[in-house]
Amino acid sequence: MTEAPGPLRPGAAIGIIGGGQLGRMLAIAAARLGYRTVILEPQSDCPAAQVANHQIVASYDDPAALAELSGQADVVTYEFENVPVAAAGRLALDVPVFPPPKALEVSQDRLAEKRFLNGIGVSTAEFLPVDSDKDLASALSEFGGSGVLKTCRMGYDGKGQRLFRNFQGDVAGVFAAMGGVPMILESLVGFVSEISVIAARGRDGGLAAYDPTENVHRDGILHTSTVPAAVPPGVAEIACRSAFAILEALDYVGVIGVEFFVLADGALLVNEIAPRVHNSGHWTEAACAVSQFEQHIRAITGLPLGGTGRHCDCVMENLIGNDVERAPRLLAEPDLVLHLYGKAEARPGRKMGHFTRIRPARPTVPT
Repeated sequence: MTEAPGPLRPGAAIGIIGGGQLGRMLAIAAARLGYRTVILEPQSDCPAAQVANHQIVASYDDPAALAELSGQADVVTYEFENVPVAAAGRLALDVPVFPPPKALEVSQDRLAEKRFLNGIGVSTAEFLPVDSDKDLASALSEFGGSGVLKTCRMGYDGKGQRLFRNFQGDVAGVFAAMGGVPMILESLVGFVSEISVIAARGRDGGLAAYDPTENVHRDGILHTSTVPAAVPPGVAEIACRSAFAILEALDYVGVIGVEFFVLADGALLVNEIAPRVHNSGHWTEAACAVSQFEQHIRAITGLPLGGTGRHCDCVMENLIGNDVERAPRLLAEPDLVLHLYGKAEARPGRKMGHFTRIRPARPTVPT
């Protein structure tokens, strides 16, 4: 399909691969801008389908479903980074797909991602590939017995990882226990905080970034995101510039999440990139005129990118599992924005919703 000049007109349809909470929030943002949405997701009555115009109930790589999606949608996007690259490439033959399939290829393999980042001059932790117990023993020796072993593919919210700290033992059997799949050992980083940048690139090449957030994780899952992050303005500027470099190198269209480690001397190391709207950007729906979800819809449809300024400071907190039972009490608080995801069952480790407490913005201190 040849791309039409100018932005998509209201009434056009956006295809979204994936039916979770991110797809749900994208569908809501699309509706506010006058667009229809079609969800491709194997689970019926998924969170995104509850607010979309139509759902195709099929696997993400089902040929008939992909043909149906490309026939209904004027542009296609996705809400998670493990969309089959071949499926995205097949769709791209008939309909614009944003972010481009190349972004999926890079982000789906941690080794490829690290090599890509280093190749464009963006620093990361040191890393070594691990394809056997022998590789792991050698890599641990190189990193002084410490590191984080991660599967190259899949794994999120702390899954598919194992921490080694001053390890001196035998690693026999570890490779098999981790699934016997390609892995990467990353050196331990003595960081003082974790921040992330939500940035966007439009179809016209325009760039925009939100203020960095300071993130706290519990059990490998994001717990809170605080804005503004407690970093000097120069560090925030470097983080945004790094995000822009990634967007440009990928010829990206849409919103991206870039996670950083902040070292004691203010240096930054990229932890990972997410080619989609990101959990650490949920605060934007409460503290900005244009949320990350609307920004993504603007970008992929060819609309102008929106302003990224915030009208308040805030702290976003995830509701995990039975935390969702706090919702009635939370709603009694002033200056709080709650978003529940419509998931029927609360399970341990499952993101059920989030809330954002807002407060007046602190005055900026000249430096």
